[in-house]
Amino acid sequence: MAKTDTSDTKYLDPTALDKIKRLDVRARVVVEGFITGQHRSPYNGFAIEFAAHREYSPGDDLRHIDWKVWSKTDRLYIKEYEEETNLKCHLLVDCSKSMRYGEASGWSKFDYASTAAASLGYLLQQQQDSVGLVLFSNKIDQMLKPSSHPSHLKLMLHELEKTEPSDVTDIAEPFLSLGGALRQRGMVVLFSDLFLAPEVLAKSLDQFRLRQHEVIVFQVMHQDELEFPFQDNTLFRGMETDAQLHTEPRALRKTYLEAVERHQASVKKTCAAAGVDHVLMDTSRPLGEVLSSYLNFRARTRKKKR
Repeated sequence: MAKTDTSDTKYLDPTALDKIKRLDVRARVVVEGFITGQHRSPYNGFAIEFAAHREYSPGDDLRHIDWKVWSKTDRLYIKEYEEETNLKCHLLVDCSKSMRYGEASGWSKFDYASTAAASLGYLLQQQQDSVGLVLFSNKIDQMLKPSSHPSHLKLMLHELEKTEPSDVTDIAEPFLSLGGALRQRGMVVLFSDLFLAPEVLAKSLDQFRLRQHEVIVFQVMHQDELEFPFQDNTLFRGMETDAQLHTEPRALRKTYLEAVERHQASVKKTCAAAGVDHVLMDTSRPLGEVLSSYLNFRARTRKKKR
C-alpha cells in the first residue's frame, strides 16, 4: 500500500479511513496524523503519574526537588513518580449487536471503536507500555493480558480485525464481571455505546475503582443516534430487541432526542461520581481529532494537579 501523506491529512474523516482496510495501517495513520504539527508530544497524555513526596537525601537528583513545598516549609522534598514502564493498559471493546449500527452506510460503531482501540494500543506501545485487549458481548469473548512485546500488538490487532459484532445484546452480566477479571492494576479504557442500565454502569465502574484502576470511558455513538435526522416514513428495526416500527420520524424526533439527552446526562453523572473520564465519540468526527482533543485535555488536567 502506498504511504499516506499525513501532512495533508492530519485528521482523516471516517470515510477516508474506511478505505484503509488493514487495521495496523489505519491505527498508524490515525496516530501519526495527530502527532503531526503538535508542539508537545501526545504521549504526555499517558505520561508518568505523580505518586508522593519524600524528604531529600544527599545524592538525590536536584531536578526532582519540589521548590513550591520548600518555599512554604523551608525543607527539601523530592517528588516521586510512578514509572512509565509500569503502566498496564486494558482496552475493553463492546462487541454486542448494537455496535453494528452504521455498517449499512459505511463505518459502524464497532469499526470506529476497534480503530480507536488499535490506535491507542499503537500509541501506548510506542512508549513501551503494556497493552491488553478484552472483547465482550453477552460474555467475555476474548482476553489478552497486557504485554509490551511488539508481537503482542500484532496479535491484538489480528483479534480486532477478525471480530464482528455478535448477534446478542445483553452486556450487563459481562460488564459486571470485567472488574474481577482484570486483576493487574492499571488503566482501563472502555469503548462501548453504553446501552445498559445506569445502575449496572455505576456498579461496574465502582468495581474498577475499588481495584485502583484508572478508568476512561469512550462512549461510541453514531451521528444518527445523536441527531435523529430521518425525514420520510421509515421502518425502524430494534437492534437490542426484535421490535419493528413503521412511522413518520418527525413526530418522534422531539421525544427521542429528550430521551437521548436524559440517558447522556445519566452516563456523565455516573462517570463523574466514580471519578472516571467520559468522552463522547461521535462516529462522524475524525477519530484522530477526538483522541488528540482528549489527550491534550488529560495532559492539561494532570499538569494542574501537580
